[in-house]
Amino acid sequence: MPLYEHVFLARQDISAQQVEALLQEFRTLLEGRGGSIGKTEYWGLKSLAFRIKKNRKAHYALMNIDAPHDAVNELERQMRLSTDIIRFLTVRVDEHDAGPSPMMRRADRDERDGRGDRDRDRDRDRGDRGDRRGGRRDRDFAPREARGAGEVEVDEMNTGEENLR
Repeated sequence: MPLYEHVFLARQDISAQQVEALLQEFRTLLEGRGGSIGKTEYWGLKSLAFRIKKNRKAHYALMNIDAPHDAVNELERQMRLSTDIIRFLTVRVDEHDAGPSPMMRRADRDERDGRGDRDRDRDRDRGDRGDRRGGRRDRDFAPREARGAGEVEVDEMNTGEENLR
């Protein structure tokens, strides 16, 4: 049977237990039509990039599905009819990942303490903030009339080439 990854977004005003109940309802629907669900992941309540049907947040959930095409079509039809589901996406894949999805691995990374090596360079002088002059002198930028006759003059294009007068 073909393999699918199915992600859906549920309304923000339902609880996490209701999302789990929706997952169980979809599982029984697929199993009744000859399919199965390998793993399910609840990714939590997350902010949306833009409002969808007056929702600013949504509950995200993932299902790894092993089912015939008509079972997946019925699943998508039921989701279109449901008022709790605001968006869904089904993608056919060659194989399912055995480990956690990238969203779950990201959550593990966010829970770690500290910022790692990123704080180490915080107090170092970067040199691009104007703290240092970077080798240029005030006389390089002075008007030509203010420069002496034997001084070095920077080229018109400021390419760093110097001409002697």
